[in-house]
Amino acid sequence: MPDRVAVIGAGVIGTSVAYSCAQAGRAVTLIDRPDKDWGEVRRALRRQQRLTRLTAAGAPVADLDRIACSAELADAVDAGLVIENVVEDRDVKRAVHARLRELGVTGAVIAVNTSAIPIAELAAEAADPALVVGVHFMNPVPAIDTVEVVRTPATSAATLEAIEDFLGTLGKRGVVVNDAPGFVINRILMVMVNQAAQLVDEGVASPHAIDQLFKGCLGHEMGPLRTADLIGLDTVVRTLEVLHEARQEPLFAPADRLRELVGSGCLGMKAGRGFYGYGGGSRDA
Repeated sequence: MPDRVAVIGAGVIGTSVAYSCAQAGRAVTLIDRPDKDWGEVRRALRRQQRLTRLTAAGAPVADLDRIACSAELADAVDAGLVIENVVEDRDVKRAVHARLRELGVTGAVIAVNTSAIPIAELAAEAADPALVVGVHFMNPVPAIDTVEVVRTPATSAATLEAIEDFLGTLGKRGVVVNDAPGFVINRILMVMVNQAAQLVDEGVASPHAIDQLFKGCLGHEMGPLRTADLIGLDTVVRTLEVLHEARQEPLFAPADRLRELVGSGCLGMKAGRGFYGYGGGSRDA
């Protein structure tokens, strides 16, 4: 696989993926909208660089000069691998993949990073669906060494081999699953988060109590509600909506508490407030 990678979507995950690629010695073009706050993207990359120096003894520190920022989707055309990380909205994602086809992205492997949208829906927009595969990176990307790799009926064996080789260069291991809404991780995780939020709504337990039980009794590192804050509560709600639409099962209908928090701008760690507060204490929501 060629050295240059195009990462589309410079949010938390996309920026972390771009950093990990640069850390592995690859040239990266990080692409987002013209109105993106590129100064904040650069600051996020520098924070990741400092974190690597502080916490990952012996790990290579990414050369940030390897990461070029662009507002032009056309800059993905010559990449050997395109990793799409745009917002969890099927219409937005379909439009991006259709535009990649129109621009002439025909021979590159296209890796789709989505929380719940079936990969086959997006592969239908590609020039060659055999080159499309799901890669569900977990946040924080540099710290988690396993990636959920999603195979559609059209994904070729060569594409799977290429993406597993690529992940290996990042120090990560791919676990291959078949395509379905939510795949494995989020089909299970989102139900757990949703039920935890409903327990808070019902007054059964506080977010802190729920997370303490999961940590102390089940060995979870964070618990479901702090994990939801890490993911982003807006992403959690959108993922549940995709699952609810696909499955038509009440357990996927987003809990009132989740909708209320998102409606008030409490999106989790990235907003400084979710089920917990960040930067100014950690009270329960």
